Amino acid sequence: MLRLGQVIPGGGFALGIVFFYLSLLIFLPLGAFVLYASGMSGESFIRQVTDYRMVHGYMLSFACALAAAVINAVFGLLLAWVLVRYDFPGKRLMDGLIDLPFALPTAVAGIALTTLYVENGWLGQFFYAAGIPSAFSAVGITIALIFVGIPFVVRSVQPVLRDLDGSLEEAAAIMGAGKFLTFRKVIFPELITPLISGFALAFARGIGEYGSVVFIAGNMPYETEIAPLLIMTKLEQFDYQAAAAVAIVMLGMSLLVLLILNGYQHYRLQRLGA
Repeated sequence: MLRLGQVIPGGGFALGIVFFYLSLLIFLPLGAFVLYASGMSGESFIRQVTDYRMVHGYMLSFACALAAAVINAVFGLLLAWVLVRYDFPGKRLMDGLIDLPFALPTAVAGIALTTLYVENGWLGQFFYAAGIPSAFSAVGITIALIFVGIPFVVRSVQPVLRDLDGSLEEAAAIMGAGKFLTFRKVIFPELITPLISGFALAFARGIGEYGSVVFIAGNMPYETEIAPLLIMTKLEQFDYQAAAAVAIVMLGMSLLVLLILNGYQHYRLQRLGA
């Protein structure tokens, strides 16, 4: 069996650098809050993470992140389709604006979204007229998570869609397949894996998002308090053990969801390879 250094010169050194940076950026921080939480007794840990206020924060964070990720999966696919398949004035500008949530500071995004979606805001007035409170509610939280998550889906699907073999669509058209059937049978199966990747990234970002959500949420206890806000509240109270306990629960739930999605992707790739 060939070693890494025999295949890639300097591969062993590069692998060591990778593990070094992973340790600094991921393993040590994770180990730190596990260490903080380990100072609590089992009973105290369970009491902290199962407090009703905490449970409501988990449910709100995951529900809004899931809703935003589903919406982003649909509209992110449509955006990627338009950017790849059509030419129109301002296309490059629109393509560049997709990455705006990456560049914009999250606090700035949160203030801007709150200004737009409050009751007398440019967009919020239409929501409130329809009886939908778009700010200081779960709807507002979901809107903020849609804003920060949409680039993940678009940038995951866009390159795959661009590199699709056009001859397959031509063959389907020659055989009499309509546009919808061609999309469903030829194009969409190729996009499922990147679409799931984009969905998972948007969902993971939404679970831990704080800056763009904290302003539009309103932060009302038992109503619009997200789990990251509860962690920050514990940190401000210098209750590091409780903050670490909540963070561990959030991490565990996030990892479980990501493992399920990655497992499905692996299963699908194996099935296609077979």
